[in-house]
Amino acid sequence: MPLHMTKIAFGAKSWDDLAGWYEGRREVRLTTRYLPKRHAEMVGGSLYWILDHTLVARSAILGFSEAPGGRWHIDLEPKLVRVEPRPKRAHQGWRYLAGEDAPRDLGAGEAAGDVLPASVMKELAKLGLV
Repeated sequence: MPLHMTKIAFGAKSWDDLAGWYEGRREVRLTTRYLPKRHAEMVGGSLYWILDHTLVARSAILGFSEAPGGRWHIDLEPKLVRVEPRPKRAHQGWRYLAGEDAPRDLGAGEAAGDVLPASVMKELAKLGLV
């Protein structure tokens, strides 16, 4: 089972903002300062986006490539897949996410609100109920 990572969708105020990052792009690359030590395990995994303290979407990780200035690119599939909303604390940079801890993709015709609204999930998480 591949290893995944999580990252805050910094600057995105809504789902539409996040989805706009992908519109019309043939490739999506994130730049990071350091190459993850477990990068080989993450190829074939996904980067899960955190929006408003909730995992909301993912993009497949295609690989890692060197960037100018000693940095690294995380090469992503230019497709955003909605996932079952799951509360997630904010953090800086990226964090590993084990395959068994990753939320499931939403099915065709299934909306995030069909599961539970992110705000409700957040409150339930605060109460320790999910």
